[in-house]
Amino acid sequence: MTPVDVVLVAYPDPFRLLEAKALVESVTGWRVAKTFTQKYLNHSTYGMGSGKADELAEYLKHEAQGVKNVVVDEHLTSKQIFNLEKLLEVKVIDRERLILDIFYSRATTNEAKLQIQLAEVKYEMPRVREIAKMSTGTERAGKGGSGEYVVDVKFRDLKRRMEFIKAKLEEAKHKRDLYQQQRTKSGMYVVSLVGYTSAGKTTLFNLLTMEQKQTAASLFTTLSTVTRTLRKDADDVEREGDNSHNMPKILVTDTVGFISRLPTYMIDAFKSTLEESLQADLILLLVDLSEELEDIRVKFLSCWDILRELKVDSDKVQVVLSKYDQSDDQKIDLLTSDLQLKSPVVVISAKTGYGIRKLRTMMRQHARASK
Repeated sequence: MTPVDVVLVAYPDPFRLLEAKALVESVTGWRVAKTFTQKYLNHSTYGMGSGKADELAEYLKHEAQGVKNVVVDEHLTSKQIFNLEKLLEVKVIDRERLILDIFYSRATTNEAKLQIQLAEVKYEMPRVREIAKMSTGTERAGKGGSGEYVVDVKFRDLKRRMEFIKAKLEEAKHKRDLYQQQRTKSGMYVVSLVGYTSAGKTTLFNLLTMEQKQTAASLFTTLSTVTRTLRKDADDVEREGDNSHNMPKILVTDTVGFISRLPTYMIDAFKSTLEESLQADLILLLVDLSEELEDIRVKFLSCWDILRELKVDSDKVQVVLSKYDQSDDQKIDLLTSDLQLKSPVVVISAKTGYGIRKLRTMMRQHARASK
């Protein structure tokens, strides 16, 4: 496949810049050909300043005629996108549209697709009337009577679609609630893996459950919540011995990854499946040790912001520092102090197996204590 060159406009902050590049390159076949940085992306006309917009237009006209897409790592209004596309003569995609497109490419289950469709409708609704202001206000002929504008029809269609999707998601939630009640009655103990996207949740999930879920370096590999039984290894069997009948069955849940600056309407769209995983008895919040300290801090705080927004009980959250094979003890000490992590801190490496036995033991101790 021939790579598709994309021009990226992002903030100069190193963390935001790297994340924006990762988002673009998560789209199959896309690569960042050129990056422009701008301290502020909230100017009224173009999002970026007019000088930067002119600089970008000159680059596209004289140096990169083959580029068809410009991605701006910020929310843009329809008017800003319209103005930019008129100036640049290429398609302009903002951060939210890009994330929705990535979600579309990753969705595999009907529920995930419905959640994305709901987010899409919520993305479009505030833009409908704004787009109408830039149009001629053509009236709709025929049924509906004179004076009914196309924008009104479009807006009502979106509202009807949103209610239909919400009803379908409510049906799925009802089924999950029944399943949750059955699990509670049968004494099952649920452990949920959460964390920033690409933190290694699915790799750990596969290791604990002997599953073979797809893993990748790209963002949002997992969109659908998946639950499987914690598989026992030889040490588990030996330790439990004759008391194995007293041990509740442990289920492990993998979830969609979090990301910074995720709009509230997107969190709301995925709320039903997130709530299922966050109702778990124990929540393991994975933190990727392989990254720079400041990047880890930003991602950690972003995760907690989302957990608080979803009203998660912080007492059942256990921080797990992952990818120890790419870190050291000094970095762990700095993190523990900086992030004020509760003791004891669980440190693991799914790649080498370091700390996995300790993690399994901790999960079983929590499950036994819950009985």
